[in-house]
Amino acid sequence: MTKHRIYSVSVASVYPHYVAKAEKKGRTKAEVDEIIRWLTGHSQQSLEDQLAVKTNFEDFFAQAPRMNPSRSSITGVICGVRVEDIQETTMREIRYLDKLIDELAKGKAMEKILRK
Repeated sequence: MTKHRIYSVSVASVYPHYVAKAEKKGRTKAEVDEIIRWLTGHSQQSLEDQLAVKTNFEDFFAQAPRMNPSRSSITGVICGVRVEDIQETTMREIRYLDKLIDELAKGKAMEKILRK
């Protein structure tokens, strides 16, 4: 089985799209960063370092300091697929991030996005 091509795409190349999607709906880059830090356990500095070295999605999630255990409470449909039904671990992590960014762009409160 071949890996999906998104695995080799750098997070840094998609990150501006996450920020643009959020800002278009009146949200901020800081909120996008907070979501990514919540999901992965990165500090702001380590997140910026990962973006600077253009880490790909597969390595970004594999090397995350501490994936948030509450991420399993993220449910819903992204790209026509229920995130909770995705079997492949890395793809599920990528879709969790996509889902959180979608929730941000839809105006959901940060407390709800971060499952507090």
